[in-house]
Amino acid sequence: MKKHSGMRPQDIPVLLKILVLRGQEWRMIDLATSLDMSPSEVSESLNRSAIAQLIDESKKNVFKKSLLEFLVHGIKYVFPVQPNGVLKGMPTAHSAPPLSAMIVPSSESYVWPDVDGNVSGQAIEPLYAGASKAAKEDPKLYELLSLVDALRVGKAREQNLAEDELRNRIEA
Repeated sequence: MKKHSGMRPQDIPVLLKILVLRGQEWRMIDLATSLDMSPSEVSESLNRSAIAQLIDESKKNVFKKSLLEFLVHGIKYVFPVQPNGVLKGMPTAHSAPPLSAMIVPSSESYVWPDVDGNVSGQAIEPLYAGASKAAKEDPKLYELLSLVDALRVGKAREQNLAEDELRNRIEA
């Protein structure tokens, strides 16, 4: 068995994308392309997730309860984020769907830096470089990534709403 040298931020979008596919057949190259990652990044990510017991040995089935537990209780400590100035970008956290429909807009919006972005807000680094490109192509993945960001950067209310929404989407 390979040595586990810790999870990496791109491991989370890989697992979330597999959940979005809801049991559809997929090849590693398709997963890599849809996530704007290399096939080797996806392969290594799946290996790390299998060792961490977040995905089964076949690397096709995510352990939903384990992933949810990790996201809710560990993501903000393992992959912390600090807002870094105001710029235009792609909304995330409570500034993006589905939380944006539940929370009255505040002066504190969060965005991923994105040259095509049209929303001003506090810039936060996405979990990985290809997040905004992958999110533009897959609205369900975008929602999940935004909910994860709400856990990473949100206040207690946003975190609680994000946890409920993630639970509904992951355990469904």
